[in-house]
This record gives sequence, C-alpha cells and structure tokens, in this order.
Amino acid sequence: MTSGKRQVVRRVLGMALGFGCLLSVAGCDYWPPALQAQIEQLRSETDTLNMEKTQLQSQVNDLSRARQDLQLRFDELSRVNREKTEVITGLQRRLEAAHSKTSKTLASSKATAKSKTKPSATSSVKKKPAVKR
Repeated sequence: MTSGKRQVVRRVLGMALGFGCLLSVAGCDYWPPALQAQIEQLRSETDTLNMEKTQLQSQVNDLSRARQDLQLRFDELSRVNREKTEVITGLQRRLEAAHSKTSKTLASSKATAKSKTKPSATSSVKKKPAVKR
C-alpha cells in the first residue's frame, strides 16, 4: 500500500468513527416499522397488565376488609358463645341443686308419712272375740 492510500483509508476510518461518535451522542430517531409495532404492542400489554394489577389490588383490598369484618364478627360470636356457656353451666348447677333439694325433701316427707301411717305395735294388735259354735 502506498502512503496515499493509507491516508485515504485513515480518513475514511476517521470519518466513520467520527460519524459513529456523533450518532451515539446525538441519538438515532429512526426506528424500523417492525420494531415500532413491537414497541407499541409491548406498551399496550404493559398498560393492560397495569390495569389488571390495579383491579387485582382492589380485589385484594376488598377481601382484606371482608376478612377483617368476618374476624371481628367471629370474635364477637365467640365472646357471646362463652357468655352463654357460662349462663348454661350456672343454670345446670342451679337445676341440679334444686333436684337434690327436691329429692331430699321428698325423701324426708315420705319417711315422715310412713312413720305416721304405720300403727304402733301395741295398737295394731286387736283381738277378735272368739266366735262360738
């Protein structure tokens, strides 16, 4: 290669390198149509996914509120259930006490009634007059 050709090659390479640097600094506004369509499709899918995410987040929030409401209701019903169980237990104790008191009263009244209806040994033996034949 001659020195003239070398200088031309260096100039061309220098210009290409300079043009490349200029392009990288300035940016390139040209997008092929297929790439533009793909970018629009991705943007559309991103927007759709963001809307779905928002809807799902709203549903999660609604379900969280409903769960909290149900938990409060469950706690309230559990408290009422404990109170009713205590009342029922107290009523059962009172009923058992009343039954035992009633049975003791009936037993003592039966014993008293038996002692009053039993004739004494001396008064119960009556001799019948002998029948003559």
